[in-house]
Amino acid sequence: MRMTTDSPMTDEAVRDAGVEVKPVAGHIGAEISGVDLAADLDDTVVAAIRSAVLRWKVVFFRGQRLDHAGHVAFARRFGETVLLPRRGKASPPDFPEIETTADRLELGGRFGMEHDEWLRRRRHTLLRGWHCDHGARVDPPAATILRAETVPPYGGDTTWSNLAAAYAGLSAPLRQFVDGLWAEHRLGVGYQPRPGDDAYVRHLLDRQVASLHPLVRVHPETGERILYVNGYYVEQIAGLSRPESAAILQMLLEQAVRPEYTVRFRWEPGSVAFWDNRATMHLAPGDTAHLDHPRIMHRVMLAGDVPVGVDGRASEPITGTAPGRW
Repeated sequence: MRMTTDSPMTDEAVRDAGVEVKPVAGHIGAEISGVDLAADLDDTVVAAIRSAVLRWKVVFFRGQRLDHAGHVAFARRFGETVLLPRRGKASPPDFPEIETTADRLELGGRFGMEHDEWLRRRRHTLLRGWHCDHGARVDPPAATILRAETVPPYGGDTTWSNLAAAYAGLSAPLRQFVDGLWAEHRLGVGYQPRPGDDAYVRHLLDRQVASLHPLVRVHPETGERILYVNGYYVEQIAGLSRPESAAILQMLLEQAVRPEYTVRFRWEPGSVAFWDNRATMHLAPGDTAHLDHPRIMHRVMLAGDVPVGVDGRASEPITGTAPGRW
């Protein structure tokens, strides 16, 4: 997160800061109470939240009254915010740090297809929707802070997976094997084109982003080894044939999304989720397209560093990406 690298706080120190951290699943996720994110937070409270994010990978706040300015101010307590050069029409023009994701507005009418068709073509397998934010970049964001403005009365949950726990759950021989592997992460992997000319394919080719990342990255703050896979960006494991790569990636993705490594969050207006994008992947909901209810969310991302593998080698850009340049 380009956050400080102080040691995580002890549970007692977190309690002394007046912050209550209540885990909600065995390996990932905690709900934090006793904090008003719109207030001028004390440094000890900020440190307690940061410690909880590092330990539980994603933390949740409920009943918050953040506006756009408050959202950005909160994010800046934890690192450098990302300024996106291109955002959707729903994003607030006066806050370049904020990207608004309004499901029915995201791709509706663009590239000759409605959003539902784009979603079907992008998520045509059970694992395709799982991703870390901007994973094709050479320096993916360190963290994301997502705020719910309007949510359906039911449906629309988000699910996260702890990729450190997934790595630790592999057998020792398999951990040793994947420690030395690298994989190409590319924007638009797995999208199924429309018959004939596909404007979205042309859009992807014009704005292609790809990087070579270690299949196991070392977390820059905790030192944990992270199974750095996801269903949306990973193209192929370098040095393996396509059949070998496909079989191994399928196995690793299935490992990464085992229920015991995941947590699912029921959004409410005013809910905020803050997750470590270096140690998790997440699945946006796919159960709201048939509901006549809007789902409007606002996100701010924190700038990240270039991943480093077990051998100390750093990720390499392939095309369309450079550290710190969005």
